[in-house]
Amino acid sequence: MTATVDARFLDAFHALPDGTHTGRYQTRRYVWSKSTFNSGKSWKLVAEELGGSDYISLNLYALASGARLYPCEMPAAKVIAFVRGLIIEDQ
Repeated sequence: MTATVDARFLDAFHALPDGTHTGRYQTRRYVWSKSTFNSGKSWKLVAEELGGSDYISLNLYALASGARLYPCEMPAAKVIAFVRGLIIEDQ
């Protein structure tokens, strides 16, 4: 499943630093990792809830036709909400 994304999502996504970090989304804590590939034209983000079972995984591609989001086996709305709402605890 692919989805187009808006500027608000892209701003929030690109504000996240590469590497592995901890953060909060809603009332839960996560460890999350963001990686950049293809000279900054594609990215992967994976997050696992600490002490719980929630999992977030997505790939994002910068294409000539615009940014494309590919959530991994979950609704696009779930990963979009996570990226927009994630509060970084460490950098």
